[in-house]
Amino acid sequence: MAKLTKKQKEAQSKYDSSKEYSLQQAAEILKEISFTKFDASVDIDVRLGVDPRKADQMVRGVATLPHGTGKTVRVLVLCTPDKENEAKEAGADFVGLDDYIQKIEQGWTDVDVIITMPNVMAKVGRLGKVLGPRGLMPNPKSGTVTPEVGKAVREVKAGKIDFKVDKTGIIHTSIGKVSFTPEKLAENAQEIIATLMRLKPSSAKGTYVRTINLSSTMSPGVTIDKGTVAGI
Repeated sequence: MAKLTKKQKEAQSKYDSSKEYSLQQAAEILKEISFTKFDASVDIDVRLGVDPRKADQMVRGVATLPHGTGKTVRVLVLCTPDKENEAKEAGADFVGLDDYIQKIEQGWTDVDVIITMPNVMAKVGRLGKVLGPRGLMPNPKSGTVTPEVGKAVREVKAGKIDFKVDKTGIIHTSIGKVSFTPEKLAENAQEIIATLMRLKPSSAKGTYVRTINLSSTMSPGVTIDKGTVAGI
């Protein structure tokens, strides 16, 4: 069995890993047990009682975190020339169409979100093999295929995130940074959970939200007491 490092021992001494905590208590603990020299990301993992192999139990959604993610989101807008100024004024980092499609076909994917328009999806669609595996393919359900490109850019920059259940039934997404206050982290986490509850498939049987954990980069996970979470 691998020996615990000094930092790992110190982290374990600050909380009881066998106990469950409220969202705010967990956020407070994470601030105590995160020892990275950079501003670590805080993630939420929610294990759902769904079978992602069944189309009617695939949980995918969009949430706008009230306090954002704390990350600088690089946005590419693939649009027609008449929409370029709108996208730039909204804060898009890259704007264009054919030139960027060519760059992506050559392997360039140095962005976090791609937004496009319905009338250019015929061109963008052929990028599926490159963008799909990286989770960058624009999708109408996530609001990244829209004629209102400026609005979409502002929402993404403000903290709008897209998430979906993985093949093991877990939702995993970032809810902020360790530098956030515990209150802000708890409110962001609550927004994700509230969104998941609205997305509960009618065909899902048994317990829908099975476990919730918060963790930061390289920190242990902290288990959430579901009884303290509103809406479950």
